Amino acid sequence: MSHAAEATTLHGFLNVCKAPGFTSHDVVAVTRRLLDTRRIGHAGTLDPLAEGVLPLCIGRATHLVERVAAASKGYYAEIVLGVRTETDDAEGDVIDTVPVPPLDWTALEAALGQFQGEVLQRPPAFSAVKVAGRRAYQLARRGEVVQLRERSVTIDRITLHRWESPRLAVTIACSKGTYIRSIARDLGAALGCGAHLARLVRTWVSGFSLADAVSLDEVAQAAREGRLAGVLTSVDVAVSDLAAAIVDPARAIDLHHGRGWPQIRERERDPTRDEDVLTRVYNPGGTLLGLAAADHQRSAWQPKLAFSSLVPEDA
Repeated sequence: MSHAAEATTLHGFLNVCKAPGFTSHDVVAVTRRLLDTRRIGHAGTLDPLAEGVLPLCIGRATHLVERVAAASKGYYAEIVLGVRTETDDAEGDVIDTVPVPPLDWTALEAALGQFQGEVLQRPPAFSAVKVAGRRAYQLARRGEVVQLRERSVTIDRITLHRWESPRLAVTIACSKGTYIRSIARDLGAALGCGAHLARLVRTWVSGFSLADAVSLDEVAQAAREGRLAGVLTSVDVAVSDLAAAIVDPARAIDLHHGRGWPQIRERERDPTRDEDVLTRVYNPGGTLLGLAAADHQRSAWQPKLAFSSLVPEDA
């Protein structure tokens, strides 16, 4: 199969290990050229300084980009105390330096504990948050004072792994929308010496892990050797937390055309089950056809998303 022919049939996720210096859009642009397709989107922006897991949605998997982007994420971060920068990371100009006070492990863990749970966080001035229709970083680069509103984020866990003054290393599990740069900035403020983010590695996003990620060089080599399908992750990984159902050929056609079909099993008509809870729908051959949800009032399944543009022959 030619490279172009293979690319047109690709549907799934590409778990890219983004290198420092690339923007997320850079990675998408390079991958579009390598796969010879425009139908690619990324599920969660990484700053140029950051590296690690950047899930790309390919083909029909783009229908799930928002679901993946909304998932919890994990990071490894290195924070330098005593130095503040205008961007809250190592890419920005230094705006202040303060001696780092004597700190022990217990004091650092106590300070980090302030940021766990559901907290209000102010995004960095140099961020993609929109202010009156403009990106905050565009205004900040022009020297304008950017006042961003605090917003609620959830930080499930912060674990201290290393401390050698003035640098500490932590791992963080958090919700969508959390800025690790803001944690570094606010930690420095809490300790009275300022701080900035020196290194950031995204280690996982939902079912995508750093151990399974591939570099752009590996993607390029796979493209040259005609084995792009071998570096893709199945669409199932983004919906593996959902219940599953296997349907017969008639139901597969209904799903494809957006038509509901009757609930035929007693457990399917269980009124205690929530409406609109998504369920994976497979054909007997194990192909994921799409997502559906129970409509208890009509005792029917209602299609929510069909992944296939054509009903598979083995449906």
